[in-house]
Amino acid sequence: MHGANRWAMSAILICLAWATAAPAAPKPTYDQARWDPIHFKPAIDSATDEQCLACHKEVLAPSVLAKSPAGVTAAESLAWYQTLETYEGPQETFHRRHLVTPLAKQLMALKCTTCHQGNDPREEASGSAFDTQPGLVLRKMVDPGTCLMCHAPYNYEVMNMPGPWAEHRETFQTCMACHAAFRTNRHKVNFLKTEAIEKAGAENADSCYGCHGGRAWYRIHYPYPRHDWDGMPPEVPDWAKDRPKQSDPRFLKGIAKK
Repeated sequence: MHGANRWAMSAILICLAWATAAPAAPKPTYDQARWDPIHFKPAIDSATDEQCLACHKEVLAPSVLAKSPAGVTAAESLAWYQTLETYEGPQETFHRRHLVTPLAKQLMALKCTTCHQGNDPREEASGSAFDTQPGLVLRKMVDPGTCLMCHAPYNYEVMNMPGPWAEHRETFQTCMACHAAFRTNRHKVNFLKTEAIEKAGAENADSCYGCHGGRAWYRIHYPYPRHDWDGMPPEVPDWAKDRPKQSDPRFLKGIAKK
């Protein structure tokens, strides 16, 4: 076959391939992506981090400004969450502090869906229509109760402490001075690394106070479930009478029962 004919035949075959090839799937519009079933129950319950980060990967990109709009440099200032001994490195963004920083990898096993349980893009509220997702917190992308589990203020009043931990830490030295005997059943949820947290708490009380008070975001206390422990007194104190006996079932998935 002459070169010209060979070229013509190749061109014909290429054109035929283009003509018969399946058209590329159109990219979803912003509204289509917004209303994707993965953002709602029940699909969000089985959503993986990889699925979430396929669209939201920017949340893990280092993006702290080197200098604030007012001219304050990050290198010369401390954020309030950096003032504890357990914080390492420079200032970090919210999602990175919970997912990829050294402390997060050491003590936490958080997933996107640990905090994000979906929302209604139309009104972000339950009960606005018959088909809205139940259980939504008005105008919140995350239920503040989820944040409170780790970031409620230190509730020294119910612990019979003489005052805030920051004022009496030198006296007690370690949280385990009391918690070696009381509330020994703790941190057994699927978004924390139980053994690592217990070890870190025994070595440095800031590992405990870092979440339980040192990085408090709210002024209200979290009503922690009162799991039974060996030697637990049969009498329930007044402040604990309305508290549940187990953690939320979704936080117990994958946790071995003993």
